[in-house]
Amino acid sequence: MRESSEILERLVAGDRAALARAITWAESGDARFRDVLSGVNEHVGRGWRVGVTGPPGAGKSTLTNELINAHRDAGRTVGVVAVDPSSPFTGGALLGDRIRMDGRTSDEGVFIRSMATRGGHGGIARATVDAVDAMDAFGLDELLIETVGVGQAEYDVVGAADTVLVVLCPGAGDGVQALKSGILEVADVLCVNKADLTGADRLVSDLEEAVELRAHEPHEGWVTPVVSCSAGKSEGVDGVLAALASHREWLEDGRLEEHRKTRRLA
Repeated sequence: MRESSEILERLVAGDRAALARAITWAESGDARFRDVLSGVNEHVGRGWRVGVTGPPGAGKSTLTNELINAHRDAGRTVGVVAVDPSSPFTGGALLGDRIRMDGRTSDEGVFIRSMATRGGHGGIARATVDAVDAMDAFGLDELLIETVGVGQAEYDVVGAADTVLVVLCPGAGDGVQALKSGILEVADVLCVNKADLTGADRLVSDLEEAVELRAHEPHEGWVTPVVSCSAGKSEGVDGVLAALASHREWLEDGRLEEHRKTRRLA
């Protein structure tokens, strides 16, 4: 109990080593994290949580890296939980996402944690929400949760994020999948990455049509914007950021508390 109290005190004071220790406890299921978590709860809710999800190969890691750069250029601190598939040999994360973000690992304003799925099937690890809560209590401004490549029904990130950014790319049948799956239901922002490739314009049109059809259904709420970018070329990222900011503004206009409550229970 004394050690947990010490880690909590150091965590909320901005001690990076304490943050790393708390997340390690969360991942390993250490009983000491329960004591930390009970104290963390009163400090969460300040950071904005964006879930970055989509199929394998869509460029989620590259786009996440660009979002990190943009936030840092604006003077905002960033926490990232990058969920990787588990190694079949060690059970650890394969660290592909961490490698792509290596340029920011020495930045004191960025905290990146790779996390293995360890049997999770919803695109995030069981300890992901706990890790993000710890980063929130630490005081990071922007919290990015990058899932592993997901299919049609694996959207646990919805319960972990304030805004869900679904990243798609041309050439993988994603337009058809968007119509068949729950993508439109979970996406707060739809992003077509690799917009320089053939078929990108068609995918944007297909998604816009799908969003428009859904907009005519009887419901009240946010109408999902469709944006495009080429994250690998650092093109169009401003449009993605603007769409994310618009969703945040919409929620903060008296909707945020209920939104968070509903999603945490989902």
